[in-house]
Amino acid sequence: MKIKPILGHLYVQVLLGVALGILVGALWPDFGAGLKPLGDAFVKLVKFMIAPIVFCTIVSGITSMTDVKKVGPTLLRALGLFYALTALALALGLGAVLLLHPGTGMHVDPAHLDGSVAAKVSGELKDSTPAEFLLGLIPTTFVGAFADGQVLPVLLLALLCGFAFTRLGPTGQLALDVVNSFNRLFFVVFGFLMRFAPIGAFGAMAFTVGKYGAHSIGNLGLLILAFYLACVVFVVVGLGIVARASGVSLWQVLKYFRDEILIVLATSSSEPVLPRLLSKLERLGCDRGVVGLVVPAGYSFNLTGTAVYLTLASMFIAQACDIHLGWGEIALMLGMMLLTSKGAAGVTGSGFVALVATLSVMPHVPVAGVALIVGIDRFMSEARALTSTVCNVVCCIAVARWQKALDTEVLRTELSSGFVPSPAERRALAAAVPTH
Repeated sequence: MKIKPILGHLYVQVLLGVALGILVGALWPDFGAGLKPLGDAFVKLVKFMIAPIVFCTIVSGITSMTDVKKVGPTLLRALGLFYALTALALALGLGAVLLLHPGTGMHVDPAHLDGSVAAKVSGELKDSTPAEFLLGLIPTTFVGAFADGQVLPVLLLALLCGFAFTRLGPTGQLALDVVNSFNRLFFVVFGFLMRFAPIGAFGAMAFTVGKYGAHSIGNLGLLILAFYLACVVFVVVGLGIVARASGVSLWQVLKYFRDEILIVLATSSSEPVLPRLLSKLERLGCDRGVVGLVVPAGYSFNLTGTAVYLTLASMFIAQACDIHLGWGEIALMLGMMLLTSKGAAGVTGSGFVALVATLSVMPHVPVAGVALIVGIDRFMSEARALTSTVCNVVCCIAVARWQKALDTEVLRTELSSGFVPSPAERRALAAAVPTH
């Protein structure tokens, strides 16, 4: 009698998909490894929805603000918090690798490393100079911003259009109504796509276990342990302090977003849950304008999980190759990582690309050393995406609180209820339509 309602929850369905994926990958490794297209298809299926949803949400958020002058301070506070937490994540990653020394004793000769892995990724990297980064913010054409699938050009375009709508006033209301209508349409479509999340989770986990298995971890298990330990400390201590300062319980926030956490954990990507984060943060009482600005920006500027990974992986390679780095060289590397950890898309493998980009400009650590961790990168991609996702949620609540754009009564009510919607609300959530 009670089984059917329980199975109706998305997080239960995703858990079942994960469990089945692990089972299939363990019992039939070759078959499980062949299920990779299921996970890739789900991520690709939802990824093409991200750009239009970000555009419509930001435009709608700016035009809904009673005081447009608050847009600047909101973004500045968000970026300040992003960089402070990124610095903390880098420090924790450094502390973990110096404490556990996962690479010490491997005595790897850099001359014997396979440089083809790094060369392949380096060939795909775009220019990472400040000038090229700024130019990358500008789309080639209006439609090109959506066609390329990059968040930052869409963010710039949405900001320009949002401010333009506030200047047009009543004359632009018709076009604004179209944008708002498309916003609701995209959320409904995304709700349909989310029904495939358990299948995507099943395929992704079956591939991971079938392809790599426990044997591939070997002596690199300590590196994975150090990484997960640093991520847990960052979430529990760092984000716990930010949440407490914002008047919320981190545990209640994690419980409220359990569906999204499980989807990110299974798919190793934060992009599939972006529309649901926007919807549920509004439901928590965060102002629509703040949500529409902070969360999309966080997807490019607040990749704290990647920041933890960069310090750990870089120092691990140095330890494995018996390369001693002085504090000045470490400080230079951390400063570079403050830049390379930004702007990467929240998809599987972006952290690995950011690592190659960092080592490519560091003269002391061989970039070919990434070949040492390419086999276990998949085991760390889940924690990277999950840490960044939780951080973006907490940051949005914090910025909304600081901007006095948070309904604390709604927040307390929603968090205490643990998000238990009525049947009608459950149907609305299934369609992922934000309620206002």
